[in-house]
Amino acid sequence: MPVAKVDINVSLVEQLVAAQFPQWADLPIKPVAFGGVDNRTFHLGEDMSVRLPSAERYSAQVEKEHRWLPKLAPLLPLPIPVPLAMGVPGDGYPWHWSIYRWLEGENAAIERIADLRQFAIALAQFLAALQQIDPAGGPPPGPHNFFRGGSLTIYDADTRQSVANLDSEIDTDAVTAVWEAALKATWHGSPVWFHGDVSAANLLVKRGQLSVVIDFGCSGVGDPACDLTIAWTLLEGESREAFRTAVPVDDATWARARGWALWKALITLVEHIDTNPLEAGKARRVIDEVLADYEHAV
Repeated sequence: MPVAKVDINVSLVEQLVAAQFPQWADLPIKPVAFGGVDNRTFHLGEDMSVRLPSAERYSAQVEKEHRWLPKLAPLLPLPIPVPLAMGVPGDGYPWHWSIYRWLEGENAAIERIADLRQFAIALAQFLAALQQIDPAGGPPPGPHNFFRGGSLTIYDADTRQSVANLDSEIDTDAVTAVWEAALKATWHGSPVWFHGDVSAANLLVKRGQLSVVIDFGCSGVGDPACDLTIAWTLLEGESREAFRTAVPVDDATWARARGWALWKALITLVEHIDTNPLEAGKARRVIDEVLADYEHAV
């Protein structure tokens, strides 16, 4: 039987912390400004955060992060979340949850970044370092991370249906050409570590520079192409070129990355085209950027 929707609020977090970690029961708990979608995040005192999966499909990520983030953190050039404690189901909340050290920074946005080209290079260097970590025993693509790092063919039907649904809204021939080129650019490399959700919301900026990379819930070992979609969702022009030069990928991986960016933008546009002009506009921009990049390459 499916679990009913859980109301994740300050009161629930207070109960969980008090019952399971009484040493922190007196610390104030406040929701963060952007609490996330896959997880809800709360400030615990001055120096910690509480993170709870918002649905069952995200719950397997908790134990994965507790196992692997402490191993990855010392090998990376930027801070990442390292869990301090793992909570268990209780007080009506049905999944494991986490307490982390608080990491300072604001979500990446163009207006917060002092030099977008340097930001792109710093991110590429982080991803390169992540890919160099020994992948032995790491989690392969699967339901735990929505098959990030796996084959794009998993999302072929979704993508083609989205294209059909947007027949009068986009250049369907051009979009299909990009998608089919991505499918043909098959991954033949050895599995490497990837983050799985390199988005502006998961990149923190401090004093104008990339300072922290968060949310490794979609991480795993496999094809790193999914980590490059930031090239079209945030970067552009010179910064995109600097990113591509600094990140260790070949043309085929870049083609698959276009496919990942295109798939997400298409399903987002279908979801929001009639209800959320802002999100629909962002999705259209990504589609346009991907198409222009593909045209430049062929």
